[in-house]
Amino acid sequence: QVQLVESGGGLVQAGDSLRLSCTASGRAAFSSYAMAWFRQAPGREREFVAVSMYGGSNTYYADSVKARFTISRDNAKNTVYLQMNSLKPEDTAVYYCAARFRQYDYDPQFYDYWGQGTQVTVSS
Repeated sequence: QVQLVESGGGLVQAGDSLRLSCTASGRAAFSSYAMAWFRQAPGREREFVAVSMYGGSNTYYADSVKARFTISRDNAKNTVYLQMNSLKPEDTAVYYCAARFRQYDYDPQFYDYWGQGTQVTVSS
């Protein structure tokens, strides 16, 4: 079992930056999990944002956030981060971190563990 807790959301203006954190707890080895960030805006489906493969060797991003967002992980702290720069109003959503053992995917249905979400609101 893995428990995930996100933090770092808030209200910012367009062009600002935020860093989200997601800390995992439980018996499982954090480094064995692919860690991903998804987001969900009101009235829309949950969408993929970024993923760090297990061990942290590779990362992938949605086209909409590429070059603005950076996912990183500290396996010693059981924490994954999402650095968000040059934020836009369309980035407004609840951001969730998710974990999946070994394998990664862009589809949220394949992730086994989820955090409670943290709200990010970007004003224009």
